[in-house]
Formats: sequence, structure tokens, C-alpha cells
Amino acid sequence: MSDTGVPARRSAVYLLDQILGEGRLMSELLGAGVLDKLPADDRARAARLALETLRGLERADRVLQKHLTKPPSLTVRNALRVGTVELCQGAPAHGVVNAMVQLVSGHKRLGHLKGLTNAVLRKVAADGPETWAALRAPRLPKWLRKPLVDAWGAEAVGAMEAVHFSGAPLDLTPKGDAAALAQATGGVVLPTGSVRVADAGQVSAMPGYDAGDWWVQDAAAALPVQVLAPQKGEVVLDLCAAPGGKTMQLAAAGATVTAVDDSQGRMTRVSENLARTGLSAQLVVEDARAHQGSYDAILLDAPCSATGTIRRHPDLPHAKDGAEFGDLMALQAEFIDHAWSLLKPGGRMVFCTCSLLPDEGEVQVDEALARHPDMCVDADAVVLPGVDETWRTDEGGLRLRPDYWADRGGMDGFYMACLRKA
Repeated sequence: MSDTGVPARRSAVYLLDQILGEGRLMSELLGAGVLDKLPADDRARAARLALETLRGLERADRVLQKHLTKPPSLTVRNALRVGTVELCQGAPAHGVVNAMVQLVSGHKRLGHLKGLTNAVLRKVAADGPETWAALRAPRLPKWLRKPLVDAWGAEAVGAMEAVHFSGAPLDLTPKGDAAALAQATGGVVLPTGSVRVADAGQVSAMPGYDAGDWWVQDAAAALPVQVLAPQKGEVVLDLCAAPGGKTMQLAAAGATVTAVDDSQGRMTRVSENLARTGLSAQLVVEDARAHQGSYDAILLDAPCSATGTIRRHPDLPHAKDGAEFGDLMALQAEFIDHAWSLLKPGGRMVFCTCSLLPDEGEVQVDEALARHPDMCVDADAVVLPGVDETWRTDEGGLRLRPDYWADRGGMDGFYMACLRKA
């Protein structure tokens, strides 16, 4: 890692410029290799700084506003934001201020603002941490907050925001014994069987990684396969399969798995993870709506707003504005109808989305039931070990929210339902 920390901080500011200025997602930027020229330590630090700044953006702006008469250009503002988050979280003032002044002074168009950067961050170093600590958990942008408050109430959304601000621990799905994995990794076994690790560090250096004893998967994301309850020898279809956690769960249960996704790059990762864990599935790169076949059971993790994953992806509410949600909901209905045509009579399908919006969960199932007379919800399928009965929904599905298990680090927002064919 660089001694000055300038390259990592400069890259963090660049990520913020792209997310907040151009509406790009962090996953898209990292996938495009924007940090590849940095050493591994600096890469990790840049991504961490950008994510922490996005989580604390509202707080950072409130700390800064009393020291700025008008907002500077986005790049300088983002440099001040990163510096503010670092200072308010206890980083040594000397190093942060010097690095940010150096970063701004080296910018062709903005170098003249190095004095402003120096003056503002020195003031933040003096009074910022106290101001920061007194502020509320940052709120979601209005475009997303309003529909969530309409759905779940202001108190619940406030609790979700507190969990978003805290970030997310690392959850692992064990291939074998959960208790043994928890002991090896210093984690704890959650009520639903996942293993949660608080300060994981580098994932590939963790015990059991090379041996393929586990894979990374949020505890909420591990539940749809438990709801589907695949049996040994069943022919199962995993639609929209990448990044492959559910594919591995299905294969580990002994099912004959076909995994379909339209992204070659993401399917390469699925293939690598299957190889690492010693599990097998047939991988097909195509649009899920074009796939043909006949299956005993189907898992459809439909494309969605991903609003349930904000504790891991704090860039989402800042890079998006909800404009594409209507198209996504229409797409989900198409996927349900096509998947239903591939299911054998008497078979079952789990529909799930990592969304907090009822329109992408409960409402989709209600509408699908109206379209398909041979479809019914199997409400008993969501009665699982560790699942609270208050999470079950009126139509027989399961609704998970970030504020559930808040004292344990929360969980991703998810919806799932098991649909049976007559």
C-alpha cells in the first residue's frame, strides 16, 4: 500500500465521481477494472473508503455544510466527503488532511482549491467527530424512502436505515457442518444455518476457502433454496443463476442442476466457484425467457431493483432513481410465466427477489395466481428452522427485511414464495 494513501484516496474519489455524477454502479466500475492498476491493498482501501463515504454521505454533508458557503465542484466535494468520513471515524488528522490537499493540488483544473480543502478539513478535524456522532443514521433518498415508508411504516424504515449505515458482516453457506465452519472461521451459526463472520478480512485467505468448504452468501439469500427443498436426483432449473450461491446449494443437495444466466462474465464466476467447491451443474448462457426444458423444480431469482442489498451496496440508492423499476416489474411477470411453462405438473417453483418493494414480491405473486389457474402458494414451505412466523405474508410467502436480526447485523431484504403446479 502507498505510504501517503493518496492513490487509494484518489481512486475512492474517482469511484464517487462516477457513482454520484454519472449514475454508475460500484459493481460495474470494479468489473470494468477501474482499480486494476493499484496494488491489492490500495484497491481494497479505495473500495472500502468509497463504500464508507456512501453509507455516511448525509452525515458527511451535514458536517461539511457549516464550513462551506457554497458546494465546490463534485470532485473536490467528494474529496472533502472522504476526508470527513475518515476524520469523523478517528483517522489521524495530519495524514488525512495532507493526503487530500495533495490529491486536490495535483488536479489540473481544481488545484487552486487546495487552500479551501486544507482549511475545511482542519475545521472538520477539530469539531467534526462530535457533530458526526450526534447526527441520525443517514436516510435513503426520497424517491426510494417514500414507497418503503408507504409499505412498511416510518419506524421500520428508520430501523432499516440504521442497519444500512452499520454495513454488513460476511455470511457463509457451509457445504458440510456449520458448527465446525463457525469454529474454524471465528464465526457464529445463525438460526437458519448460515455462518456469520464479523471481521473477515480477505475472503480467499480464510480457512476452508481453497478446500471449497463454503461460499459467500447472505443468510437471507440462502433461504430460497431451503424453501424449494431440493431432493436428491430431482431435475432442477436455476434461472438467473449468477453469482451462483443458490446453484451450489442445489448441487450440494444432490439435485441434477441446470443453471441459466445471460451474462458470460458472471457465469465464469459460477464455474470457478463450482470447481472450487467440487460441485457440478450444467451452465447455460442465454436469456432465461429463451430456455426450454421440463423440470421437477425451478428456482427463479428474478432481476429486480436490488433494494434489499443496500447494506452491502450503498451505491444503489445514489446511482439509481427508480426510473427502470416499471420495466423490471414487467420483466419479472414475463419470467414467472415462462418459468411456469417449464415446470412439470405437480412440480414446484420458488419465485424470489432481493427487493424491499411489495410490487416486486407479494404483488407479483398475487398477479401470477390470477393469471395461472393451475398455480397455488405452498405456505407450509416457508415454515423453516430459524424463520420467525411474523416474517410470513398473507399470501403465503416470506418477507425478509434488513432490520430483522438488527442486533446480529441484519440481513438482506428478500421476498420468496413457493408456487405449486396442479
